[in-house]
Amino acid sequence: MIRVVVNTDAIDIAREMSVIEADGAGAVATFSGLVRADDGVGTLELEHYPGATNAALVGLAELAKARWSLLAATIVHRVGVMHPGERIVFVGVSAPHRAAALEACAFLIDRLKTEAPFWKRETRGADAQWVEPRDSDDAAAARWSA
Repeated sequence: MIRVVVNTDAIDIAREMSVIEADGAGAVATFSGLVRADDGVGTLELEHYPGATNAALVGLAELAKARWSLLAATIVHRVGVMHPGERIVFVGVSAPHRAAALEACAFLIDRLKTEAPFWKRETRGADAQWVEPRDSDDAAAARWSA
């Protein structure tokens, strides 16, 4: 099962966990990302192009499912305006064994950061600026290409 959701709603971790745990797997791995308050960030706004974003996320989930024989893969990503401490992304996978679940979860969040078309704008006080891609994200994603 692959499940991808992109919307403005708060992410319900308990609900998302119940979906991937229902497959009766031997291992579940998750990642939950929060909006950071780096350098006084007041808000983070994410924009996306729905068709392209959904297709990219489904493609990543399908790739992970095939590569690690996953039973389930879920990606939930918020868009819109968020504040520090709010959950922005949830990635969860289930697999027969822990190594596959852990690797697939890391793969999905690493590749999502560089391949899913989201545009981020941070607001600090009255100033807003677009967030540039980070070299560290590119390096994390590149390790899965080998």
